Amino acid sequence: MTATLPSRQIPAPVGTGRTRGRLPFVESLTPYAYVAPFFVLFGIFGLLPFLFTFYVALFDWNPIGDQTFIGLDNFTRMLADPRFWNATANTVSIWLLSTIPQLALALLLAHVLNHARLRFALFFRMSMLVPYITSVAATVIVFAQLFDRNYGLLNWLLGFLGVGPFDFVQTTWGSHLLIAVMVAWRWFGYTTLLYLASLQAVPRDVYEAASIDGAGGWKQFVHITIPSLRPVIIFTVVTSTIGGLQVFTEPLLISGGVLTCGPVRQCQTLSLFLYEQGFGQYEFGYGSAIGVALFVMVIVAAIINYLLSSRIRAER
Repeated sequence: MTATLPSRQIPAPVGTGRTRGRLPFVESLTPYAYVAPFFVLFGIFGLLPFLFTFYVALFDWNPIGDQTFIGLDNFTRMLADPRFWNATANTVSIWLLSTIPQLALALLLAHVLNHARLRFALFFRMSMLVPYITSVAATVIVFAQLFDRNYGLLNWLLGFLGVGPFDFVQTTWGSHLLIAVMVAWRWFGYTTLLYLASLQAVPRDVYEAASIDGAGGWKQFVHITIPSLRPVIIFTVVTSTIGGLQVFTEPLLISGGVLTCGPVRQCQTLSLFLYEQGFGQYEFGYGSAIGVALFVMVIVAAIINYLLSSRIRAER
């Protein structure tokens, strides 16, 4: 037998009339209010400058003179400019030389630092932050001395092998190698910590079971570490691509502040070429066209990286 309460004893629902109708609408706006600051800031500092850059690229824009609408002429001029293609080739070369070794070294270091029997593991893990917190200017000074033609440590070591000396700064391949080493040195510690943080989530039992089955360090690295890190690897590949195509400070400093980065523009990247045209030659329209092209390259490279990485993940 069930007991039924009289209708007058049933508690009334909270919120009646107009209050009950307004509350769900206010609550529905709450998630948008939480994410709104990011989109507002992105619109002010990201989207609006890009739209204005594209607008300026359609003009012969003199900062102290007239602005004449010329349509797509700046883009046509850019595609026929050998300096633009030289800067593009330099950027891609430096990006490949810096990104691939950096990610490979970070993977290997993260695997070693995650080893249970490593002594002073916390010290080595914290030391990975040293390159990241070191200023770019200090990094350039140290590496410029190491790669110096007359007094550099690297040329001194090569002298024992009967090779060199090489003038890394004044040659194309040498300057690319020097800049790539500086970029890789600056970011490999940060990437290592990202991989290590992801590896900490992998149960230790997996490695112990692999050791019992006779799997050595290399097999554990290939069959456990790399598959476990696949989402983080995709993230770092995309972010490294974006950063690698925007290298600016390192080539500017090793050339002593010369925007052409050498007499034959041997290490001038796209960012340097953009800055030279916009703020060195005061051709804001042409510089903006280079900026739009750089933006499109970054987007295309990021999409290609993501699609390739996703396809590899799906096949496995």
